[in-house]
Amino acid sequence: MKLFKSSLASALLLANTCLAVQAQDLKASGYNTPIPEDVLTPDRVKTRLGLFNYFDGFPDDETMSLARRQVDLGRGVQTFLNFMPAASLEMLYVGHRDGYGMKPNQDIGIFDELMSSKSLWLTGNTDTVYASTFLDLSDGPIVVEVPPGTGPGTVNDAFFRFVVDMGGPGPDKGKGGKYLILGPGQQAPATTDGFFVAKTPSYINWLILRGFLDEEGKTDTARDSFKNGLKVYPYAMRANPQANNFKNLTDWTVNTIHANNFRFYEELNEVIQREPSEMFSPELLGMASAIGIQKGKPFAPDAEQKALLTEAVAIGNATARSILFSPQDPKAYIYPSRDGYWQTGFPGGSHEYLVNKGNGGRDMDGRTLFFYLATVNTPAMALELPGVGSQYAFSSRDSNGAYLDGANTYKLTVPANAPANRFWSFVVYDPQTRSMLQSKESPYPSKNNKRNQDMLVNDDGSVDLYFGPKAPEGKKANWIKTIPSKGWFGILRLYGPLDPWFNQTWKLGAIKKMN
Repeated sequence: MKLFKSSLASALLLANTCLAVQAQDLKASGYNTPIPEDVLTPDRVKTRLGLFNYFDGFPDDETMSLARRQVDLGRGVQTFLNFMPAASLEMLYVGHRDGYGMKPNQDIGIFDELMSSKSLWLTGNTDTVYASTFLDLSDGPIVVEVPPGTGPGTVNDAFFRFVVDMGGPGPDKGKGGKYLILGPGQQAPATTDGFFVAKTPSYINWLILRGFLDEEGKTDTARDSFKNGLKVYPYAMRANPQANNFKNLTDWTVNTIHANNFRFYEELNEVIQREPSEMFSPELLGMASAIGIQKGKPFAPDAEQKALLTEAVAIGNATARSILFSPQDPKAYIYPSRDGYWQTGFPGGSHEYLVNKGNGGRDMDGRTLFFYLATVNTPAMALELPGVGSQYAFSSRDSNGAYLDGANTYKLTVPANAPANRFWSFVVYDPQTRSMLQSKESPYPSKNNKRNQDMLVNDDGSVDLYFGPKAPEGKKANWIKTIPSKGWFGILRLYGPLDPWFNQTWKLGAIKKMN
């Protein structure tokens, strides 16, 4: 007991001594009570931005300038990354309106002879017949009548969010039907019998439908089905709807891709000025407002602000390209250990890019990856729906991990019994535009086991595809031309994907360099 009392007394004496010393130090610094070091700011702080100088926590002018510039730059970068879906859909809208000369609710574009590499569309395909138009709900609800036999179709809002599926993956199950699309603040009529009803938070919405090739690989059936059965008109005119105008878009050269320079912010400004503020969260609107984009106010940055935003979008573009072509998230790769470097556009399997059903928030990099690469947001592309919709695998690297170079020759073997109840295809794309790779030899840089029935098939049922400036001898039917001065990446599509794709009992190998 005596030893314990002695130890306790010593400890108390030591503690009192320390407190006395600390109190003296703090008193000398202008404090009367102990202040945790965690809440104090040193007079000099070294960072990658430079040296921050303070007088008792007051930042000097240079420190404030450095910090504010970094915040403004960061907000510009994050605005580019987070609003990319909105700018992307806006440019699709502008391309239809100004490029194709199409009016919403009235004109419908059809790629009668399939989409070709003339079209600047993010990862468009040469395998299905697209029917594309825009819905403008600013004057009231819109009706869409879909013909039987329509393939995957979707309506996306002005932030490229999912509104409703149509056709095979939609509630009409490919049997056709009428859809009533309600816009912001619009209520459903007293009776909606005979309609599939969907609501969107934006005025401008994109309708994209796909029709399948017939057994001979021709477009006639799908094209005629759209022209005879696809209708778009205001609900208020349902008793006597106007006839739609159909336009063949195959040979048009129109840009539908958002900018990667200062123009991006001007594209975004158009969306924010037109659409209801409720379409975006206050946090997102605050981010845009901080760089001068605010509803009801002109976007007019001065020379210094414009220079900073030009730098911000350059950083954002580099970030997006790094996320797309070299993602760090293992979920971005289809196979374990990144086999073949095959990637998915929906890391985590959510079309909303939610992590753990939202408990982990939103996968921001996953959303950037998809929208820098592609368009059309639907659960049918993200969920495991055997026999319905479509699935995608893309790669920009060979078996050694090197980027695919158009000067080299490569081979990809598509194993036998590809798990698609309709067909499979492989399309080659330009890494700059993320659109189809252009060449003088062919407007269709792709192979499709339904359309290209002359492809050579190996004895085991597999198909070897070749990529390069020249076709290997005797392999022209299986060859897709590449350009020596350019890189490329490819996408395998499975239409009506089957279980072996999802359980990976059927698996793609790597793209292998031959020379």
